[in-house]
Order: sequence, then structure tokens, then C-alpha cells
Amino acid sequence: MDTIVTAKVIEAAPDGEVRAALDRALGWFHEVERVCSRFDPQSELFQLSGEVGHSVQVSPLLFEAVQFAIEIATISGGLFDPTVGAEQARRGFDRNYVTGERIAPPHADGKVSYQDVLLDSERHAITLRKPILIDLGAVAKGLAIDLAAKELARYESFCIDAGGDLYVSGLSESREAWRIGIEHPRSAGLIATLELSHGAVCTSGDYERRRPGKGREHHLLDPRTGASPRQVISCTVVAPTAMVADALSTAAFIAGPIEGPRLLAEHGVDGMLVGADLEITATPLFNKWQV
Repeated sequence: MDTIVTAKVIEAAPDGEVRAALDRALGWFHEVERVCSRFDPQSELFQLSGEVGHSVQVSPLLFEAVQFAIEIATISGGLFDPTVGAEQARRGFDRNYVTGERIAPPHADGKVSYQDVLLDSERHAITLRKPILIDLGAVAKGLAIDLAAKELARYESFCIDAGGDLYVSGLSESREAWRIGIEHPRSAGLIATLELSHGAVCTSGDYERRRPGKGREHHLLDPRTGASPRQVISCTVVAPTAMVADALSTAAFIAGPIEGPRLLAEHGVDGMLVGADLEITATPLFNKWQV
């Protein structure tokens, strides 16, 4: 996933037991990437892109990820759309970070959208109506974090950190709620600090991945315009699960500084958006998380 992942269990427990649980938790990141990567031609997701026009049974893991992505696309009115994979690749986001190999996207005729992905929940089957390369970048890491959290759920206090996207439970080493610093999108240091005892915090920012040779263009794509949004430079979401926080932070980022907080509040999560002018807008209850 091109990021550093750490997991920590705080409470006392037999050493071998904790190590085994941590190994299982971290193993989910490899498994989710093996199944859900659009940068690996051998992944189940990439191979699905070659199956157009007929129903394909897929693994429960891939079906869960795609189904969730389509649900977020639906409730956001297409602000979040996982069918932008081929367009992302054409914009230069096409390199396997492990091998360095550039991955050619499948050919796509005309405009595609999440409505071109049909799901059969009884058979765990997916039908692509058109050539589509699904991008699960705003879902897969959150899914891996949540699966890792389930492995550690027997422990009261733990933290999983995947490149700044986190899931925490219980209390930190200081026996207080976990303190989570939110990176300032334009300068060194933090723009906010949150306090959380249970749940996830995920951030989407225009500084995370820049389009090669295109300056302000970045990896977050507005499906309505085909361009990178400019009104927002960072969006942080607090939610019960990392998958929800990850996907909705992307949707709110694209929605903008006015509609973004409304979208988050409408779906029962809190968040903070930083505008291009560094003005902060947030959901009405976001302050309860701030230190």
C-alpha cells in the first residue's frame, strides 16, 4: 500500500500470544493488497477489469470492498466513484510501487461510472457493463485497518497506524485517551490534535500524491470534471470504522468546504476540511474530538 503500517497492543498479555495476534493483524494488509490492488496485474481486482459483460464470482474480500465502494458512491451522488482507475492511470498514477513497473490500464470507451458496476450479493458476483478499472484506494486501506482491528479486538487497548490513518481502542501508554495529531497540509507541524478512545481517524490530502509533472494536480479526482479539486487541500474524518472514515474523507474532499461537512454530518460522522485559503470548516460536533 506504499505506506508504513504499525500496530501496538498496550495491555499486559503473554508475549507470544500478542506477537501472534499482531502478525495476523498486519497480515491483513498484505492480503487486502493482494486482492484489491489496481497496480498488480495478478491481483483479483485487476483481472476483474478484463471480464466485461458477464457475471464473475469473486472472493468475499473483494466483493465486500467493491460493494462498500459502490454504497459510498451511491450515498454521495457519485462524488466518490471507484470507477476512476483507468483515468487515474492515464494521469500518471500507474506505477507499481514495489516493482516500479508502469501498469497499462484497460481500454475504456466513453465515460464510465459506478452505475456500470452491477452486484449480485447472493452469488458474490460482479458484472462490469463496460471496460472498467476499479480503484479501491479510498477503501482498501480502511478495510485492512478494520480487519486488523478485529484481530486485536480481544485486547482492550491498541492502536493501528497505516500512514497516518488510524484505528484506536481503549487507552494509550499514559492511560489516557489516544492523542492524534493532524498534519498541517502546508507547513511543518500539526493543524489540530484529536482525542479518541475508540474509532478511526483518516485524512485525505492533496499533498499525499502529486500528478507527475503537473504541479497542483493530485491523485484525488472529481468524477464530475475529471480534474483535481482545488477548493479543499485536506479533509479529516472521525468515524466508527476506518473504511467509513477513509471513503467519506475522499467524498467530502471532493464535495468542497461547504457541502463536505454537510455530507459528513448527514451520514453521522464528524470531520474537518481545510480550504485552499487555510480556512477550516467542520461538522457541528467536530470540536468534541479536539484537545
